[in-house]
Amino acid sequence: MTHPHPPSRPPLSRDVPITPGASAFLVIDVQNFCACPDGGEYRNLPAAAREREYGAFFARLETTTLPAIRRLQDACREAGIEVLFTVIESLTRDGRDRSLDYKITGFHVPRGSWDAQVVDAIRPLDDEIVLPKTSSNVFISTNIDYILRNLGVRHLIVAGVMTDQCVESAVRDACDLGYLVTLVPDACAAKTEDRHRNSLRAIAGYCRQRDSAELIAEIAALCSGGGSGRGSEV
Repeated sequence: MTHPHPPSRPPLSRDVPITPGASAFLVIDVQNFCACPDGGEYRNLPAAAREREYGAFFARLETTTLPAIRRLQDACREAGIEVLFTVIESLTRDGRDRSLDYKITGFHVPRGSWDAQVVDAIRPLDDEIVLPKTSSNVFISTNIDYILRNLGVRHLIVAGVMTDQCVESAVRDACDLGYLVTLVPDACAAKTEDRHRNSLRAIAGYCRQRDSAELIAEIAALCSGGGSGRGSEV
């Protein structure tokens, strides 16, 4: 007895264009605490030491990362793509709910503080979701997976700080949880350029990587009917 051949399926791939109706843009930890020279992470450093150790990082934020995030926000909002944010923020004033790692590191951002706010340059709109977290990995210390699935999200666009820490953790776990991930290198930053580039290389196998201009063009083409937005099925 012969058996019919099963229908052929396209090969599996991470190089899949986003689907506007099933995508979200996640901005990680771009907040006063760690993305502002006056933030709590740097507040006790003398000005000269802060400039010497972190001047290049803040210059990248100002000239590259924040403008790229802002352009992506505009494109996503225009396309109806959900924009979400994470911030390091304790659920309590004394930080007793923080992860052990954050307690050891000394990271404490009190609930409702200025340090916990997203920086003004990319501040959320009134009805956009901001998730407080108390660990490096947003998928560990928040209910983001539940939220994304409720929103019907299949493809996650990721940007923010730090590339080699909270951003990388989010990319790896999102991949393992079944999301397609697009990382936007020019919309991310780490404390040094070497750490940023090393992280991009380390997680290349977990995500596709597209600079903001390329991704914005993809969104514009999909929304104008230039593509179906579905790409290869997985």
